[in-house]
Amino acid sequence: MQAARADILDALKAYEPELVAIRRDIHRHPETGFEEIRTARLVADKLRGWGIEVAEGLAKTGVVGTVRGARPGQRAIGLRADLDALHIEETPGREHRSTVPGKMHACGHDGHTAMLLGAARYLAEHRDFAGEVHFVFQPAEEGLGGGRVMVEEGLFERFPVDAVYGMHNAPGRPVGTFATRKGPFMAASDTWTATFLGSGGHGGAAAHLAADTTIVMAQFIMAIQTIVSRSVKATETAVVSVGHVSGGDFNSPAIIPARMVVRGTARSYAPEVRDLLEKRLGELARSTAAAHGCTVEFDYHRRYPPLVNHPEQTDIAAAAARALVGGEHVTAEAPLVTGSEDFSFMLNARPGAFVFIGAGAGPDGSSHDVHTPRYDFNDDILTLGASYWVSLVHEELG
Repeated sequence: MQAARADILDALKAYEPELVAIRRDIHRHPETGFEEIRTARLVADKLRGWGIEVAEGLAKTGVVGTVRGARPGQRAIGLRADLDALHIEETPGREHRSTVPGKMHACGHDGHTAMLLGAARYLAEHRDFAGEVHFVFQPAEEGLGGGRVMVEEGLFERFPVDAVYGMHNAPGRPVGTFATRKGPFMAASDTWTATFLGSGGHGGAAAHLAADTTIVMAQFIMAIQTIVSRSVKATETAVVSVGHVSGGDFNSPAIIPARMVVRGTARSYAPEVRDLLEKRLGELARSTAAAHGCTVEFDYHRRYPPLVNHPEQTDIAAAAARALVGGEHVTAEAPLVTGSEDFSFMLNARPGAFVFIGAGAGPDGSSHDVHTPRYDFNDDILTLGASYWVSLVHEELG
């Protein structure tokens, strides 16, 4: 089996120059969530050029290509890649640097798209499988929930699947390796905001008359550090972090602000822990405000649910990777990841699994992580990633 999959990798190597060119073209022209018009058009044009049936306009800029196997079969699977970039200014230096100020592909979605395109081309030319493969190119993964929108707009009613699969590059993991796990794998991602309201006042002449929101803000930030350490069971995992604080005016340092805003993120895996984080954050915000004569407007927004891999499909995904690179290079019990993914919405709708593909590191073991200005997708894994998708199709539909 592994020898046959090695032949797939060799065959896909012939596509490598084109896949690199596609990836770098997308990188030069980044488009953020629900604005991936040029990227979607490129994807649709490539698919049609390879004789693949194409549907456009799902979740505004999503694209789905369909390839039917030459052998009879009723099963169908979905393979998903993401299209969007981030609002980050890329560090100058590389030849294929972003041409759009303030936007760049800092998470590797350009590479994910190119890898899935490579698999689509190969499977369109080699249809020795039974059933259907739907290639799902999803918009707006980065914070806007394009996966949720696709599901809500009827993705799986229009393109029924028995299972759906996703993949993400992992800087720092060795090239030629894959990692996954059954059950919870990536965290729920929620955003919370506490707006503290007081009377404000003159910080120099009449501080004693003010209901001081800065004191409330400071004590609240310190208090929430106890949520994970004292409210969440030690056997569970959660993260609560502050990412934004604002209030007052830089030019008025003697004025106690009447309004302070604290905003942050909460990450969890278990539903009961997610409920607890929302409850405790709200309680601490209200009690701290009341203790100092202030009020608070508290909002907790549940964004992405935890990504939970289904056991049977995780076994299939791991088997497809092992057939390609050998069992010693596949971790089937990877640690939990506190990052989040809106592929979780698809896994809530259909059985499936998500894997990480190693993107490598420098000679000293260092790498630029995703969501940073120096990150760049490693073109050396394009054909390996495309080969994994093909191996997965053979595992599911072969």
